[in-house]
Amino acid sequence: MLYDAKTPEDYLDQLDDDWRRLKLIELRGLIKSAAPELEESIHYKMLGYGDGTSFAFHLNAQRGYVSLYVGNISKIDPTGELLSGLNLGKGCVRFTKTKQVDEDRIGKFIERAIQLWKDGEKMWC
Repeated sequence: MLYDAKTPEDYLDQLDDDWRRLKLIELRGLIKSAAPELEESIHYKMLGYGDGTSFAFHLNAQRGYVSLYVGNISKIDPTGELLSGLNLGKGCVRFTKTKQVDEDRIGKFIERAIQLWKDGEKMWC
């Protein structure tokens, strides 16, 4: 779903008060704790995290899942050890209602992605 929000706070205010909101807030917290220097803004009608010129992550609540967009997953987790058992696209990790956010594994994945992004590695497809 696309939200017509101007600010991150406005985006969060538009979310239904359900499991998607809770998962998105949990993932948002992991990103913010791993890289507090990343600016949170609205980009492509989603929450975007970057430095104002490039983005390391995007978060969006869909109808049936919450997506963490990171570019090309295989560049960040080539062995698949951190994301095994999760619903993956080429560039996103999808969290459904029944899938818990494993803070250890997804936190390490986020940390790896941030380091690659800081090192200037091309993470996008």
